[in-house]
Amino acid sequence: MEKSIVILCGGGPAPGVNTVISTIAKVFLKEGYNVFGLHKGFETLFKENPNYITFNFDFADRIFDRGGSALIMSRYKPKEEEFKVDFFVKNNIKLLVTIGGDDTATTANKITRFLEKNNYKIQNIHVPKTIDNDLPLPDKIPTFGYQSAKNEGVRIASTVYEDAKTSGNWFIVSSMGREAGHLAFGIGTACHYPMIIIPEMFNKTEITLDKIVRMIISSIIKRKIYGLNYGAAIISEGVFHFLNEEDLKNSGIQFTYDSHGHPELGLVSKSHIFNILLQNKLKTLNIKIGSRPVEIGYEIRCTSPIAYDLKYCTLLGIGVKKLFDEGKTGCIVVVDNYGNIKPLYLSDIVDSNGKIITRMVDINQPDFKMVFNNMHFIKEDDYEAAKKWLPNPEDYDLLKILNWTIKDIEY
Repeated sequence: MEKSIVILCGGGPAPGVNTVISTIAKVFLKEGYNVFGLHKGFETLFKENPNYITFNFDFADRIFDRGGSALIMSRYKPKEEEFKVDFFVKNNIKLLVTIGGDDTATTANKITRFLEKNNYKIQNIHVPKTIDNDLPLPDKIPTFGYQSAKNEGVRIASTVYEDAKTSGNWFIVSSMGREAGHLAFGIGTACHYPMIIIPEMFNKTEITLDKIVRMIISSIIKRKIYGLNYGAAIISEGVFHFLNEEDLKNSGIQFTYDSHGHPELGLVSKSHIFNILLQNKLKTLNIKIGSRPVEIGYEIRCTSPIAYDLKYCTLLGIGVKKLFDEGKTGCIVVVDNYGNIKPLYLSDIVDSNGKIITRMVDINQPDFKMVFNNMHFIKEDDYEAAKKWLPNPEDYDLLKILNWTIKDIEY
């Protein structure tokens, strides 16, 4: 029986998924393997009739530079009692390639161990995918898709900023990012946004909606001092991961709630929440500034990969074959900054609870501090000028809001 491999994708889309799929298919087809692509990931793997396609060179070649994914993705996580060997035995599968984040990699490892216990030996190699850039790859290597998603986010955010200049308004932009602020920081930096807010900045104080709103107002007033009545602030959705639930419930925003009584944040625009709260606060201060909400989220996940990710994802796909030939399994494929292919084992990047460690923005690095110092916000020497709009400017001093000192932003 001919040897085969199977590829599946978990989680949400990211630019470059098709490049990885295409490259893996081509390098294994070249060596005489059957290449199967599983639709809906783990959701159909153990069903009686798994939903899969068989790759050929023509199909693989047609998809490599497209956005989205030729394989339908799913966040489904099977329970161990669902595991079966049928699909693997029937098709003589020698390698399970998973493309996704930490959950996908963890599930794949469980399946590999199950198959081994049932006397079916199979290798598993994982390709790290997330636009959030929050997997702890060595040497600050980005996760694939991040650069392309950031590039599309910059295109949108730049247009928004141009609208602010043209219309004399402010825009409140929210960016995807799960826990970490990489996307918001990268987009905001590239667009010269006067205010960038990411969860990592709250390392010395609790995150609250009130503090976020005051940080935006700090920028608005500083810009007024400069004679500018327009601007844009970008906020990472990651702040919601750390917000106190009572703070959300007391915000005045009308949420729907799940069966456990938690606000269903996925059903509302984060930028809309911030904009409403901002306008409410501005009204109490009698400051007349127009602001509009803009969400940067699903719009950037399926954009076509830029040259960076086309090359990077091609190397990752070739790297899967290299690690497979070396007998590696239960690992993530990594391409280092010199183009070397290396395995990264999950055991090396998990915490004591077995959860993959989230890579956050390092606010102690010079790049963050340089950007922070270039943002517009009220400092102590602005108090007198700010009194024209604010009765208590010290409450809008960004360093005081964050409980930072000058030493925290020196570089």
